[in-house]
Amino acid sequence: MASNSNQPQSIHDFTVKKNKGICLIRFWFMAYGQNAICAVQLILHLTSILDDFSADAKGNDVNLSTYKGKVLLIVNVASQCGLTNSNYTELTQLYEKYKNQGLEILAFPCNQFGSQEPGTNEEIQEFVCTRFKAEYPVFDKVDVNGDNAAPIYKYMKSVKGGLFGDNIKWNFSKFLVNKEGEIVDRYAPTTSPLSIEKDIKKLLEKA
Repeated sequence: MASNSNQPQSIHDFTVKKNKGICLIRFWFMAYGQNAICAVQLILHLTSILDDFSADAKGNDVNLSTYKGKVLLIVNVASQCGLTNSNYTELTQLYEKYKNQGLEILAFPCNQFGSQEPGTNEEIQEFVCTRFKAEYPVFDKVDVNGDNAAPIYKYMKSVKGGLFGDNIKWNFSKFLVNKEGEIVDRYAPTTSPLSIEKDIKKLLEKA
């Protein structure tokens, strides 16, 4: 069968700067589906989460480089988990206390653990903002494990593995990221947000 001359033959056919990478990301997802994740990682050569693009709850692309200079706490969240009330309550407390000092919390809904995040993005957003008065960004629902895991989670797990393997173990696992976009620590789902306040303060105080 004759090859289609319009189809790219290899990833090396493209030269892309990171700040223009989102167009190529869309192309690879359209052309290659799940295999696009590998292509995206090769193109972007992620050295920090600030190289990543993630979709917000409304499907808009968010360039995470906009968070450069902020300390980030990244959490996979769920609305129907036994950890939901305590974690969301404490996350909101942390955010209110430190948002003006440079803390940003990025919440990524995930339905992979006990199907405890079954709602739509709109329902999740309403739940978080109404019940817990959350003002921090809630992103599009993602997978955090497996072939379809969001690129940001594939990257974070590769940098900070867990105690019993790299996979995320449950809802409300946490990654702490410094102002340069480097992953400093990873915390278990049972680690309460307030218990890592001292680690957050230490990063906020660094110039």
